[in-house]
Amino acid sequence: MVTLKGAKIFLRALEPEDLGFLHEIENDESVWDISHTNTPYSKFILQQYLENAHRDIYDVKQLRLVICNYENETLGLIDIFDFDVKHKRAGIGVLIKDAQHRARGFGKEALQLLINYCASHLDMHQLYCNISEENTQSIRLFQNQGFEIVGLKKDWNFIKGNYKNEYLLQRIFS
Repeated sequence: MVTLKGAKIFLRALEPEDLGFLHEIENDESVWDISHTNTPYSKFILQQYLENAHRDIYDVKQLRLVICNYENETLGLIDIFDFDVKHKRAGIGVLIKDAQHRARGFGKEALQLLINYCASHLDMHQLYCNISEENTQSIRLFQNQGFEIVGLKKDWNFIKGNYKNEYLLQRIFS
């Protein structure tokens, strides 16, 4: 699929071989604040998830794709969630797993590819994301792809004993 191929990376569907990678990400406590996870995931539960990952976005209202470079190295994940056909909108999130792969343009390219896919194949009117006020790198990434801050949710998330603000960013397609 040409739409999901870029200069440095491509996006692909989840495969059974991704179980280990998915298990590492879902059980990495350093990203639980971003994913709003509170408990670890077993390989059994993730295996069941992978067995159902082939289901249609119109049915399950979400799509998770793997970000890979052309050396077939798995770099991260990018998600469409809360897919709403009637209102033609969805949430979007991106995660590059390892620090050595961050700030190298992989997240930017993955986001560009998924935005184009949402506009051309899913006929979306708008995309949104929720980003912690402290996550300036992600805010900048999304703003550089045409997302605008449309609101601040005060004391939105309770993280490690403190309330944190969260921005709502939105991109509307013309």
